[in-house]
Amino acid sequence: MLNKNNSTIWLLLLGALSFLPTLFFYLTGEEGIYVITAMETWQHHAWMQEIMYGVDDGRPPLLNWFTMPLAELIGWPHLVLVLRLVSVTATLGTIAWLYWLSRKLFGDKSFALFAALTTMALADLLLYRGWLSYTDPVFAFFTFGAMATLWVAGVKHHRGWLLLSILLVGCALLTKAYTSYVFYGTTALVLLLRQRDTRRFFLSPSVLLIFALALIVPAAWFFSIPRSENSAFMLDEILRKLSIRDAFGYLKNLIGFPLEMFARLSPAALLASYLLLRKRLTIEEATPVQFSSAVLIAGLCFLPYWLSPQNSVRYLLPIYPVIALVCARIIWRAGESAQKLALRWYAGVIAFKFVFALFLFPYYQTHYRGENFEKAAEAIIERTRGYPLYVKDTRSIGLDITAYIDLKRLPDAAITYPPDQFDSGFVLYWEPSAKYGEVAERYPLAADEIYLLCRGAACNTARPGQ
Repeated sequence: MLNKNNSTIWLLLLGALSFLPTLFFYLTGEEGIYVITAMETWQHHAWMQEIMYGVDDGRPPLLNWFTMPLAELIGWPHLVLVLRLVSVTATLGTIAWLYWLSRKLFGDKSFALFAALTTMALADLLLYRGWLSYTDPVFAFFTFGAMATLWVAGVKHHRGWLLLSILLVGCALLTKAYTSYVFYGTTALVLLLRQRDTRRFFLSPSVLLIFALALIVPAAWFFSIPRSENSAFMLDEILRKLSIRDAFGYLKNLIGFPLEMFARLSPAALLASYLLLRKRLTIEEATPVQFSSAVLIAGLCFLPYWLSPQNSVRYLLPIYPVIALVCARIIWRAGESAQKLALRWYAGVIAFKFVFALFLFPYYQTHYRGENFEKAAEAIIERTRGYPLYVKDTRSIGLDITAYIDLKRLPDAAITYPPDQFDSGFVLYWEPSAKYGEVAERYPLAADEIYLLCRGAACNTARPGQ
C-alpha cells in the first residue's frame, strides 16, 4: 500500500507541475474578458462592479478582487500570467477539497489520495478547464468547497464546517452566478433524504438559523450594487439558457451532451463504466450511504444542465470532483489490479499533458490561433497611433485582441465602446459598417477576421511602412 501511495503522490505532483507551461500560453477562447474587466475595474475603481468596454457588464466581481491586487504586485503587463495562476490555484484547491472530503467520508488516506488523483487526471480538467482563465475554476473551488464542507458538517454534526459552507457558497455567487445555490441546495436535499442522523442535525433550530445566514450574501449583493442590472443580467442569463430555439438541435443535444461529458471525464469514467459492466467489483462498499449520496448528488446536479437547451460542460465543473469520487470508488472496489490499471492510465494522461503543454498547444497557437492575436494588436496600435481607438466587437477574437491592445498601451486607459458621436478615430468591428466609418484595415485571423474602421482625419494616416 505504501508503494501505491508513493506512486499516487508522485503522479499528483507531476500533474500539478504540468500546469506550469500553461501559464505562458497566448490568450485563448474568451479569456480576454477577464483581462479587460480586471484592468477596467481597477482603472475605474468600481470595486462592486465589473467594467468592460467602459460599461458595467453585469457580472459579479470576486475574481477581480483576487486578480487586481496580484496584478498590482507582480505588474499589470503580466496580467495573463496572474489570471492563469488564479485558475490553476483554484483547480488544485478543488482537488485538495476532494482529498479532504474523501478522508472524512471513507476514513482511508490511500483512497483519498487515489480519489484526488482521479480528479486530477480527468481529461477535460487536466488538459483545458483547469488552467483556462475563466471564472469556472474559481467558481468550482468555492461551490464544491461549499458542498464538501456542508457534507462533512452533516456527517460529523459540525456547526463550524456548516458556517464555512455558507461563506463558500456566498463566495461562489460573487464569483459567477446564483447557480452555486442550486449545487449547494441539491447536496443539502440529498443529505436530508438519504441520511437520518444528518436530517436530525440539519433540522435542529440552531442549524436552521445557520442555514438562514445563506441568504445574507445574495441579499447584500443585490441591495449594495448601484443598480439592479447585475442581478437582472445574471437571472436573464439563466433564463436564456432555458429557452428552446431549435427543437431538432435540442433533441440532438439531449443525446450528445452525456456522451461529451463521458469523453471529457475519461479515463476515470471509461474505466469505471467498464468495471461496472463487467461486474468486476469484488469489494463490498463499507460506507454505502456515502457512495449512494455521491451518486445522487452528481446525478441530480447533472440533470438540469442535461435538460437545458443552452448548456456547456464547463457549467458542471463544480461536480467534476463528485463524479471523480464516484468513479474512484468503483475502481477502488474492483481490487488491486483495477487500481494499478487506473494508475497506469492516469500516468498516461499526465504524460500526454506534458506533450500537449510543451509542444502541441504551443504549435497550435503559433501556427493557427493565439500568437496572431497579439501581432494583430501590435499592428492596430501602430496603425492608430495618435488617434482615439474604440472597440465594438464582443466575439472571442475581438476580446482577445482588445485585451492585448489594453496591455500593450499601458499605462493608457483601456479602450471602450465608441461614443454616439465622434469626429475622428478608429473602431474595431467584426464587419464593415458605414455607421462607424470606412474600412482602414482588414486583419485575417485563421478562419476569421476583424476590421479596423476609420472616421475623419484618422482615415488620412498612412499605413505603417508607407
